[in-house]
Amino acid sequence: MIEFEEYKQKLNNIRPALDDLGSALDLEGARRELQELEQESATDGFWNDLTRSQKVLQRTKHLKAKCASHTAMVHQWDDLLTLCEMALEEQDESLLPELSSGYEGLSRALEQARLETLLSGEYDHNNAILSFHAGAGGTEAQDWAQMLFRMYTRWAERHGFQYKVLDYLDGDEAGMKSATVLIEGENAYGYMRSESGVHRLVRVSPFDSSGRRHTSFAALEVMPEIGDDVEIDIRPEDLKVDTYRSGGAGGQHVNKTESAIRITHLPTGVVVACQNERSQHQNREMAMRMLRSKLIEIKEREHLDKVEDIKGVQMKIEWGSQIRSYVFMPYTLAKDHRTGYEFGNIAAVMDGEIDGFINAYLKADATGNWAEK
Repeated sequence: MIEFEEYKQKLNNIRPALDDLGSALDLEGARRELQELEQESATDGFWNDLTRSQKVLQRTKHLKAKCASHTAMVHQWDDLLTLCEMALEEQDESLLPELSSGYEGLSRALEQARLETLLSGEYDHNNAILSFHAGAGGTEAQDWAQMLFRMYTRWAERHGFQYKVLDYLDGDEAGMKSATVLIEGENAYGYMRSESGVHRLVRVSPFDSSGRRHTSFAALEVMPEIGDDVEIDIRPEDLKVDTYRSGGAGGQHVNKTESAIRITHLPTGVVVACQNERSQHQNREMAMRMLRSKLIEIKEREHLDKVEDIKGVQMKIEWGSQIRSYVFMPYTLAKDHRTGYEFGNIAAVMDGEIDGFINAYLKADATGNWAEK
């Protein structure tokens, strides 16, 4: 029965981590805030201000989920310890598989909850807007951009996030030139901000009849979706608005009406586009939301006092600027150059299994423990 003694020791060892997590989550403060919000929602006239009421309900849902998650882990710990003691008392080895799987599940949940405590940025809890751009290299780079597009949408599906294609520009022969995707869900931006940068692919190109090895680049920009409650001054005279016909994978009614919208912010050169909504008005509304998000994200990142100081970001999609490399040939390996984290199952990575990269980035961001360049 030595296995049960070992599990009992393991459970006793992780109990302090559960308590520390409760402190890190500030559960006492969360419960106080939750009580205040529930009192506010019960007052007369609460629904008169829809903007405020929606914020209160969203915040209430978030706080309840945070408290319930920790409570569930504590209950699971209690149940596993009881199971372990019962097995020892009755000398019942048949309980070992249940205890083993339960402990593994609790350990994973605890690790995930610890990571979520690192999502403390102002916009980490927001939805995320992802913009993909193929680098130079024609069809090869455009195919790589589409592979990344699939990787991140598969990641979203794995985690129960919803995603919506806002804009999509097909490649000349295969793949895509660019695309914009909205990923909706709790902490979507907090996780996805680690993925912003240039991604490098090394493989034998399926488009090269000589079977030569190619290196391709594609860039991903990630920004939080910013609600209308955040103030930013965008003057109508600073905007150039173009309409065009929807096309590609994102179009709801392809090539029928000029409902797609492209907005250029003239002072900064920032360009956003949306073609996926049903009307020109809806596309314009979504494009303006994207523009506001982009300008605020740059302003926050550069620590600027006002939006007028923002300059359009020019990301060089080329050798030397990549954050991660994906090698298919002569060996298989995905490696993040910022954290040093690597994973050899390239097929799983391209199918959305990128949590290891995201978690390594969050830990490095919190501790400053980056890989040496």
